[in-house]
Amino acid sequence: MAEYKYSVKNTTKLEREKLRNVALSYSTLDALEPSKDTMKLVDAYVDGTMEIADALEIVLEKYRKSGSNND
Repeated sequence: MAEYKYSVKNTTKLEREKLRNVALSYSTLDALEPSKDTMKLVDAYVDGTMEIADALEIVLEKYRKSGSNND
């Protein structure tokens, strides 16, 4: 796995909390709040049990699958 600036290994829990808060503030400016499932993934990142890249991939895969049902 590649090393990333925002990986669990390279950040503290406090830094990950701040990153989450900033990202949420930007994402909700002109959109709906993230789902509870997405927030659980973000919380896992903040807690240090999941990398943010893995959480993002899970969310993207969920929407890929839901989009393919509409074809």
